[in-house]
Amino acid sequence: MNNTIIDPKTFDIPDTVSRVTQTLKDAGFEAYIVGGCVRDLFLGRAPKDWDLTTNAKPEEIIALFEETFYENDFGTVGVVTESEDPSQKIIEITPYRTESLYSDRRRPDAVTFSDTIAEDLKRRDFTINAMAFDVITGEFIDMYGGIEDLHKKQIQTVGEPADRFNEDGLRILRAVRIATELGFDIEEKTLQAIKDNSSLLSHISVERIKDEFTRIVMSKEPMAGIVLCQHVGILSLIIPELEKGIGVEQTPSHAFDVWTHLLKSLQHAADKGYPLYVRLSALFHDIAKPDTRRFSKGKDKYTFYGHEVVGARMVKKILQRLKYPKETVEMVTTMVRWHMFFADPDLITLSAVRRLIANVGKDRIWDLMNIRMCDRIGTGRPKENPYRLRKYQAMVEEALHDPVSVAMLAINGKDIMDVTRETPGPKIGYILNALLEEVLDNPTLNTKEYLLKRATELLALSLDELQAKAAQGKDLKEETQKAEIQKIRRKHKVD
Repeated sequence: MNNTIIDPKTFDIPDTVSRVTQTLKDAGFEAYIVGGCVRDLFLGRAPKDWDLTTNAKPEEIIALFEETFYENDFGTVGVVTESEDPSQKIIEITPYRTESLYSDRRRPDAVTFSDTIAEDLKRRDFTINAMAFDVITGEFIDMYGGIEDLHKKQIQTVGEPADRFNEDGLRILRAVRIATELGFDIEEKTLQAIKDNSSLLSHISVERIKDEFTRIVMSKEPMAGIVLCQHVGILSLIIPELEKGIGVEQTPSHAFDVWTHLLKSLQHAADKGYPLYVRLSALFHDIAKPDTRRFSKGKDKYTFYGHEVVGARMVKKILQRLKYPKETVEMVTTMVRWHMFFADPDLITLSAVRRLIANVGKDRIWDLMNIRMCDRIGTGRPKENPYRLRKYQAMVEEALHDPVSVAMLAINGKDIMDVTRETPGPKIGYILNALLEEVLDNPTLNTKEYLLKRATELLALSLDELQAKAAQGKDLKEETQKAEIQKIRRKHKVD
């Protein structure tokens, strides 16, 4: 074994992890952090979770800690801590294990515990995940050259690649995902084994595939990850519909084929830090173009009429097939359906903008604008937000803007009638407009107490006097509305 000593103070080890480790060691057991958290420490990244391995058996681990849970077939015990940090709330401890047969190419037929860390590390997937570190003594174990591969920035299996992938087909997709997240290459022999054994992924549950694919999409370089999936032959097992866009030419306004356009749109969404459903929408927005492409002799170019409608149906089936949550399916489907909104502000009307908002929802309209910007970058255009789109965004904000009206008041006509016993009639409307004038002049007056008191006073005025005050309120309302719209247009630089 390649054992060295590294000062634990070299790394930022949480007290929670140190205490759990010390508890195991005080009871006479070995204990090491292992896997991804060790790899991340050497890369200077904050681990997303902390996994420990030990020669203690599950029942011995459970006896040492106040709150634990043990609900799996692999011997892993979850130790519940008092930490507020989500990455430390549950510390998973797994006894040393040995290799066994993987008849279903996903899970070992039997879990056999071992007494040595060497046996445990031997069964792990990649060299950079097969390192162990004792956070108390500083003992560092690297049997398979994990540190060397970190320096080389490469993914390589522990032992023969074909053996590792035949044990667990998910490792094929995990290799691609880890390489994508870390910006690493896959070592040549390992890469060839992935290509030769890509069909093994068909034995893996859709849920596990979806989780790994999601992590690729949510990485900093999802375009590279999906290109790698296609290169090694596994994209056809996950989303074959995407591959249909390879080499499919578009209109002259697009610099790329459908495949490259979708990937570049996704990459821009990642560059902007957009959430999952926006990234998926960017990736899938033109998914139906290969199926709807027709050559128009009259226009001397390809057309893709209705691709947004067909695409929405396709995306719904894809995401349901991958078992994405219902909310994600609905949001992405809606975005794909409406991504072709007409954005020429010289021809579009405010009512048409309102209809678009009604179709996608007020909470999602800005996400749709962002998807359009990803779409623009995906075509090869240098500007994501040209004047026409900024003008359209101003129209969206104008449509969302609450109009200046008596609805802004803290009271309504019924409130006035309840207090004053006045019967319904034009007088109530005039009073509300007169109150609006005062509130526009001084917004602090918009309280129920003040307005009801003032309404009682206004009720003493004649109908003509009230009508005159209401007219003043109407003029001020229109001036205020114009000023608000002007502010919106200046904000979007379309004034």
